[in-house]
Amino acid sequence: MTPGLPMSVPAQGLPPRIRIHEVGARDGLQNEQTVVPTEVKAEFIHRLAEAGLTTIEATSFVHPKWVPQLADAEVLFPQLGGIGGVDLPVLVPNARGLERARDLGARRIAVFGSATESFAKANLNRTVDESLAMFEPVVATARTAGMHVRGYLSMCFGDPWEGPVPVDRVVTVAKRLLDLGCDELSLGDTIGVATPGHVLALLTGLNAAGVGTESIGVHFHDTYGQALSNTLAALQHGVTTVDASAGGLGGCPYAKSATGNLATEDLVWMLEGLGVETGVDLGRLTATSVWMAGQLGRPSPSRTVRALSHQEQ
Repeated sequence: MTPGLPMSVPAQGLPPRIRIHEVGARDGLQNEQTVVPTEVKAEFIHRLAEAGLTTIEATSFVHPKWVPQLADAEVLFPQLGGIGGVDLPVLVPNARGLERARDLGARRIAVFGSATESFAKANLNRTVDESLAMFEPVVATARTAGMHVRGYLSMCFGDPWEGPVPVDRVVTVAKRLLDLGCDELSLGDTIGVATPGHVLALLTGLNAAGVGTESIGVHFHDTYGQALSNTLAALQHGVTTVDASAGGLGGCPYAKSATGNLATEDLVWMLEGLGVETGVDLGRLTATSVWMAGQLGRPSPSRTVRALSHQEQ
């Protein structure tokens, strides 16, 4: 890594610091064709924490039948207890998932909804209304227990079955999800079709409906190479939480056109160049993704990982 690069040239109108919500260990590994050993997952999460990431989504308490790659949640989560100063949210689909997570001491959970009926059916085998009804007692119980609750909303910009998703429909479902009691909302571009103008239109629509930017995170996939430009548009609007996946791992097992997530390294490179603080050590993060790529037996799709690891050779 060449010293002094990227050169920091701050741009006006951006937050001074953002929080990266790292999803590689959950959203990334759940899309792998083979099951990654528990000890490798634990090592991955520990290395991500050592690189400076302070929010690392650890696993999912979904029934193993649906996501067999994360069937070891009960074994993995106790191995993460020694990581200090790091939030370790977990995904829960229903009351049973919440009970499993809470029994292991999880303090932050996430529920995952859909802005479209087609994806709600494919992902949860429920309508949008039925899925929200399922989440209601989960969120209420979690909040009563003092847990932090994140709400994921998928298909916010386009759906492989339904096509374009109207902004007002996304706003309506997002509001309902937040009204259940979620502390924050993550807007998902599940198949990577968003463009910056669309991002700004949705954020503006949410603000007009009374949803504050401070409660919004963004989750972009890089299917059409738009993830960084969409992220920059969101930051210019005031968003300070960005989901990303180390090495660009991930996709969605229920939407075949969804490719990898925004790579955390690519995001950090851009933000360092813009003078936006993340608290992440890019060198250590890159080394972690190179290590994980070795475990998976293939090179990382992250351009920054490839560029920096080539320089090390």
